[in-house]
Amino acid sequence: MTRLLEQAVAAISRLPPETQDDLARLMLALAEDAPTSPTADEAAAIAEAEAEIARGERVPAETIAAFWRAHGL
Repeated sequence: MTRLLEQAVAAISRLPPETQDDLARLMLALAEDAPTSPTADEAAAIAEAEAEIARGERVPAETIAAFWRAHGL
């Protein structure tokens, strides 16, 4: 176990039991489904999104609100 993980476990051990269990479930989920590197297509999509942001292109707030309303949120 790394020193950083030991520090995290020590900090978590001082939290209430319910919070400890929540964090333990999160850690287990992360360990079981570890993040992977993006595919070439995903990396290209991320690069394009970052370029749009850099150019100041944004989706209007009304469009976002309409999306969430359409999905019941």
